[in-house]
Amino acid sequence: MLIRLDKFLADTGYGTRSNVKQFIKKNAVLVDNVKVTKPDVKVDTEKTVVSVNGKEVRFEEFEYYMMNKPAGVISASNDEREKTVVDLISEKKRRDLFPVGRLDRDTVGLLIITNDGKLSQKLLAPGKHVEKVYLVKVTGKLDEEDVKAFSEGLDIGDEKLTKPAGLSILEVYEAGKDAGTEKASSEEIYEDKCMSTEFITEAHVTLTEGRFHQVKRMFEARGHEVIFLKRLSMGSLKLDEKLSEGEYRRLTPEEITSLRGGI
Repeated sequence: MLIRLDKFLADTGYGTRSNVKQFIKKNAVLVDNVKVTKPDVKVDTEKTVVSVNGKEVRFEEFEYYMMNKPAGVISASNDEREKTVVDLISEKKRRDLFPVGRLDRDTVGLLIITNDGKLSQKLLAPGKHVEKVYLVKVTGKLDEEDVKAFSEGLDIGDEKLTKPAGLSILEVYEAGKDAGTEKASSEEIYEDKCMSTEFITEAHVTLTEGRFHQVKRMFEARGHEVIFLKRLSMGSLKLDEKLSEGEYRRLTPEEITSLRGGI
């Protein structure tokens, strides 16, 4: 692919086009071992060798990351006041990364971060019915009536009922006697919510759509409050258990191929 030199450098993490032009003016940029002074020089992203201050620059059209999103960080590309999930990726080269879909501030778990717009659209398109699985803890006791209601669709205040969703009850236990599974990263918030209930139910929820605060609203419609929510998978991609909250890694070529092929 042929692109301008200033775009090549901007897309590989060297700042804005204005920043890049300063590098070029200072004779810090070589193209195939030749100094260049014009930002509009065309370079082949697959063949041309570009270096800045003696360091070769590798061009990647797309970057793909899996993150275990921590609580307290917003799912956005940038924000003037708050830290975003993209801010957490220190090794990023691209300046156009964004999260695929959103997790609420207090929700943790699997988040795909990329600049591949086509893949994002396919993963989020309502007609693709891409499954998303969550681990949830709610106040009170869930039962088979709740499982049936989820499978039939729920009225959460929108024009249409939710699409049928899977609800699998894992365990019911007394509040204060945590079953040993993960708590929210903010222990204080978790404990405060536990104080308002006698029992807690852990369950898996499987959705094929992504409405605003959907999981929380579905349980509210059944009289339960979500006190912990973690996304475990999206399509073929499962959260790497080795990633602690706030950690991330690049997707493997096999994972990328599987995501693309499974849509």
